[in-house]
Amino acid sequence: MQNWAGNLHYSSAEVRRPRSVDELAGIVSAAGRVKALGSRHSFNRVGDTDGVHVLLDGLPQEIELDSERQTVRVSGGISYGVLCRRLEESGVAIHNLASLPHISVAGAIQTGTHGSGVDNTSLAGAVERIELVRPSGEQVSLSREDGDVFLASVVGLGAMGIVTGLELSVRPSYRMRQRVLENLPWESALENFTAIASAAYSVSLFTDYAGDTVSQVWLKALDSEPALTDLFGATPAVEARHPLPGMSAENCTPQLDEAGLWLDRLPHFRHEFTPSNGEELQSEFILPLEHAPAALQAVRTLADKVAPLLFVSEIRTGAADEFWLSPFYRQQSVALHFTWKPLQAQVEAVLPEIEDLLRPFGARPHWGKLFTPASHDWESLYPRFAAFRSLASAYDPDGKFRNGLLDSILGVPAASAR
Repeated sequence: MQNWAGNLHYSSAEVRRPRSVDELAGIVSAAGRVKALGSRHSFNRVGDTDGVHVLLDGLPQEIELDSERQTVRVSGGISYGVLCRRLEESGVAIHNLASLPHISVAGAIQTGTHGSGVDNTSLAGAVERIELVRPSGEQVSLSREDGDVFLASVVGLGAMGIVTGLELSVRPSYRMRQRVLENLPWESALENFTAIASAAYSVSLFTDYAGDTVSQVWLKALDSEPALTDLFGATPAVEARHPLPGMSAENCTPQLDEAGLWLDRLPHFRHEFTPSNGEELQSEFILPLEHAPAALQAVRTLADKVAPLLFVSEIRTGAADEFWLSPFYRQQSVALHFTWKPLQAQVEAVLPEIEDLLRPFGARPHWGKLFTPASHDWESLYPRFAAFRSLASAYDPDGKFRNGLLDSILGVPAASAR
């Protein structure tokens, strides 16, 4: 069994597909080591185990809207694409979406996955309640009223329990328009970065860091926002574009300022397009927004090494949140995302150089993508990191939810992992 990208085979000794949360709880209780898998879009071993893998797609696919409280309770294994269609049928929406709508809700939130927008929190920002299965099989439900344990669990890397359900805040449905602008001069991008990133509800820049221009700027505007005909030297594309040069835009969400529903504009790719595998690798580093120009300029110094390995790099932003291990913890941020060609040895060789360049800016790697664990001082990056490690050990003293990657991140292995 392998992940979506095909760059790793999982290490589990057994795979189970429970049909109920009670059945899942029994599996967890009896297992020595256990981890859950959703859509398998992680590029590293954060979801791996040498014990039992439980697949969440067999659990009941529940979506329960509470119109009075403006929330929706959703099973953790459901994809955002399925969730969003059901929400729109009820006239409501969520505030943000990642590039692909095919990822599972629980997995995306546990790893700090996000969309874009200087004032938009990551996908975790919508969480009002989280339902977990603890190592003993106990089923618990935590809300914001539970304070620290809730804030530690939402972006929890699977270390606090297996997520079976989430309650998300919703808002009335809204309409958006999408336009792609091209050839933004790097000089203008660096000088006016915050203004560019704030030019629409959600903004993404695409580049390979070589040359004098950023190749594309994707503007996802609310229907009430004005249409931009230029942006600091970038000009509108005259036809729909794919983020990768030369690729057909057939599977991309509609552009050219054509108004449509939020769920058909916030992702880059259409829900009807279901990629069977990735054939790519990904890394991402999130750092304070004010450091964006200097950090981007630093990466540009590696363009000769980076560009030949890249399909494309996407630059996005996000608002601050309060989740202890969220890459956006208490900082408005810029995210430098790298979509690599499937050349893992070469990518892993250049990653330490990128991490060294970005370290002075406090860059936090995306938990579900490729990075070098030993290159990061986790306690300096995350003010509540030591507290998270203590909580994770308290709730999972035998290391049932641990694996090699979590041990390397959390530093001190739980008892059974020593």
